[in-house]
Amino acid sequence: MPLVKSGAVAADPFTAVADGTPLPDGPVIVSADRLLAEQGTLAARNGEIGVAWPNGRDVAELQPLLGRLSLVALAFPKFRDGRAYSQARLLRERYGFKGELRATGNVLRDQLLMMARAGFDGFEVEKAADAAAFAQALESYSLFYQPTGDGRRTVAAARRAAEG
Repeated sequence: MPLVKSGAVAADPFTAVADGTPLPDGPVIVSADRLLAEQGTLAARNGEIGVAWPNGRDVAELQPLLGRLSLVALAFPKFRDGRAYSQARLLRERYGFKGELRATGNVLRDQLLMMARAGFDGFEVEKAADAAAFAQALESYSLFYQPTGDGRRTVAAARRAAEG
């Protein structure tokens, strides 16, 4: 699947590696189970590490490992399943994760802006042709009611600035 970052199709330097498969050189994405089982081996590794974290698993388990991770891929298995939004906000706002947060699975243009507001900055999409539409979706609104960790201005902040 094409990777969209900053509204454009981007090369993905990460290689997804199945459990039990030897790790290649370069950046890798491993499963949550493998990350937790092989922490020592992975920590000694010289390349970047990412994890595919299931949306039914508590992201608090990742907290002690976040300083070593370059990427956390969170899954949207279907349109109605939004648990990865909460996981993303927790990773960014509570645990201070600074690496790439990647949305995988059923990533839809209509939800992209809210995904970005939750902290996602990488999106695996169905078709590369959708990249332009995804870029437009990110710029469709300039003010928001709800504050999040993305730093975008809220309506309340705009009103205070106008009064002040």
